[in-house]
Amino acid sequence: MKIATESYLAREGTQVRLKKWPTRVAPIYGSDGEYRDLLARHASRLSDLQELLYASDRYTLLLIFQGMDTSGKDGAIKHVMTGVNPQGCRVTSFKHPSGTELQHDFLWRSTRELPERGRIGIFNRSYYEEVLVVRVHPELLQAEGLPDATRKNAKVWPSRYRSINDHEAHLTRSGMRVVKFFLHLSKEEQRERLLARIDDPQKRWKFQAIDVEERNHWAAYMDAYADCIEATSTAQAPWYIVPADDKRTARIIVSQVITDTLGDLDMRYPALDAAEERRLRSFRAALAG
Repeated sequence: MKIATESYLAREGTQVRLKKWPTRVAPIYGSDGEYRDLLARHASRLSDLQELLYASDRYTLLLIFQGMDTSGKDGAIKHVMTGVNPQGCRVTSFKHPSGTELQHDFLWRSTRELPERGRIGIFNRSYYEEVLVVRVHPELLQAEGLPDATRKNAKVWPSRYRSINDHEAHLTRSGMRVVKFFLHLSKEEQRERLLARIDDPQKRWKFQAIDVEERNHWAAYMDAYADCIEATSTAQAPWYIVPADDKRTARIIVSQVITDTLGDLDMRYPALDAAEERRLRSFRAALAG
């Protein structure tokens, strides 16, 4: 079963109002068994495509996951990428920038973590934090050592959107496919998940007081996400707004988008020329005895 994912795509040039985007849709699966079967089939397809990506050595895939705390970023990465060869895939999680990172431009630390050709790179949070959390908490901008004219300019966020778009356009021209997922969670569902973390002894270690504090800025975050997605979702580096109240549905949508993206690439296994074919046949004859 192939899921149509176009309805979750934030198309370039269209206005984004997150209140109009659902955080929950009808389940794509009919039962627990159907969910596991569908995800397993996606994982198998992804494994095959990853091998082809590596062998063809022409393209790179960068997956970016953004969302509010408890939106399911870790779980989506874990379940969707099950079965993928870890040698060809690397996950990078971005936390608060270090002192060294703050001495560089806001794209520097993520640029260092970009995947090599033939690999899949996954960013759990990314340079987009610089137009999200930094926008909601402008005091963080003070620590970045920017010139006063830049730091106090009301156009700092549009300027960063432009830098991001230029950066992603450059990556695309270099053979990298960039796909971005915003896991769209409702405030009520987040509340339930935070309570579950507190109540479950095996999940309490995940709970952080700051997650509750950040809920006070929910509206500001939604505005920041909407403006960011609207400004930076392009045909070459699209944003998908994934309803995340149902974790399983979110994972299936994400896995379908990833397999579709890889499947659309012009990839093929390397072909041997006539001389190499002859050498290979001679080796085979020698091995066959």
